[in-house]
Amino acid sequence: MSQPSRHVMSVDFDQRNFLDDYVKRLHRVIAADDRIFSEISATSATWLRTRERGGRVIFIGNGGSAGIASHLAIDLSKNASVPALCFSDASMMSCLANDYGFEDWLAHALRLSAREGDCLVAISSSGRSANILNAVAKARTMKLDVITLSGMSADNPLRKLGEINYWVDSRSYNIVETAHQFWMMAAIDLIIGRAEYPAS
Repeated sequence: MSQPSRHVMSVDFDQRNFLDDYVKRLHRVIAADDRIFSEISATSATWLRTRERGGRVIFIGNGGSAGIASHLAIDLSKNASVPALCFSDASMMSCLANDYGFEDWLAHALRLSAREGDCLVAISSSGRSANILNAVAKARTMKLDVITLSGMSADNPLRKLGEINYWVDSRSYNIVETAHQFWMMAAIDLIIGRAEYPAS
């Protein structure tokens, strides 16, 4: 429970209604059911299998999804002891995008850095980002396991491309991204076996 603020502001009727609806929207999309439990369990198992065969989990995304990808790679490596990385280096991105085009830079990053036995986690709220789709296609030629996270339209192309495919039934970018991060954090904590542990 949050502690009282020293500067408490009253919330007007419209703001309260907006926030009430907002929280309900998030709760609706992350509500637990057997399908999502199965996907989270399968994700944890895939990551552990990746570690056992000497592979790494590679997270990719654009914008907010890139931020989530970086966070997940750090937590999976540090807290769950599963080697992970994220293509977030600005020099790498600008070099490969300049040489091969933005739609193909992630595919070329995989070509340079990934190896058979790795697992790709591809995050795109819309499920339609060309560079993410091209990276998944490259991952397939390299025989990587693929996990996808998308939202928005139920028929987005990314949703069909992985062994495990998460989809958020929402058209709000913030809710889609929050659900993606929540589910992946749950998969990490499932490996750890605890929801609460020290940062170090």
